Amino acid sequence: MKQILNTLYVQTQGSYLRLDHDTLKVEVEKQQMFQIPLHHLGGITVFGNVLLSPFLIHRCAEDGRLLVWLSERGRFKARLAGATTGNILLRQAQHSAAADPGATLHIARYVVAGKLQNTRNVLLRAAREAKTEADSSALTQAAQIHGESIRSAETVSDLDKLRGVEGYAAKAYFGAFTAMVRQNRDTFAFTERSRRPPKDPINALLSFVYTLLVGDCLAACEGVGLDPQLGWLHAVRPGRPALALDLMEELRAPIADRLVLTLINRAQLKPDDFVDRPGGSIYLTDEGRKTVLTAYPKRKQEEISHTIAGTKVPLGLVAHVQARLLARHLRGDVPTYQPFIPR
Repeated sequence: MKQILNTLYVQTQGSYLRLDHDTLKVEVEKQQMFQIPLHHLGGITVFGNVLLSPFLIHRCAEDGRLLVWLSERGRFKARLAGATTGNILLRQAQHSAAADPGATLHIARYVVAGKLQNTRNVLLRAAREAKTEADSSALTQAAQIHGESIRSAETVSDLDKLRGVEGYAAKAYFGAFTAMVRQNRDTFAFTERSRRPPKDPINALLSFVYTLLVGDCLAACEGVGLDPQLGWLHAVRPGRPALALDLMEELRAPIADRLVLTLINRAQLKPDDFVDRPGGSIYLTDEGRKTVLTAYPKRKQEEISHTIAGTKVPLGLVAHVQARLLARHLRGDVPTYQPFIPR
């Protein structure tokens, strides 16, 4: 369990949360593990098999305190809302910002800056660990392009130009991606990004992990009360979770891409974990998906220092923290949205 930004996150399976007067107590196997005055909390988010007493649920509803249920893997299930909540005001602020070109560019600029910085850090780390001069040079050049793109993103005058800056850096990143692959490079060499359908094993793997990550970001948006369909960097389209995709951008490299490279470079995934399908598409086998689905939750349990939250945060909760930081900005509590940049 972890308290971050006035929200209590409970991930320990079998936990029981109850109210003792005005104190929230958390028990595991009838042993008290944690307690906190209820008025210190603005929200409670629970994962999987976590029980809450009826009196605690009623009190949260009465106080307008956000209570969110997620699956053990972090998928959104439900949200409690009492008679009066701030969610409608938050959504109004979200729609107002989306209708304002200046506000849209302001938020999208920070999203892109966070993505570019995190991707640059991954490239620089890989360059230091590269086994050959050619790989190190390719990765260093891609990192330099990201540095230039970060500076360009600070001065662009409209959203389309910002998207162009992001796209240029993404092309350089994926152009150097193969230099980060150290096992079975012939199989996992990256040529170009292909999504529907993925045309090679590396694209199949990236798409699968990105799908898991966007699901976490979708749950984070729902948990805070934001509309996951309305974003700023990604264009609004029917059925497209634009805001979840926005939140995912800064998390791709440190969470998803690093996991993909680890699975490949440690030979946890091999060429026979992929299968050809009709139409030239390639997908993970059942065993390959099992490997990813086992590794992904473990990756999310790893803790990392979050400079804005001022504490260590499991990677699996970063999307939830970022969604709350975005909500604070939309409500006017803070002047800018601060992206997640691990140190």
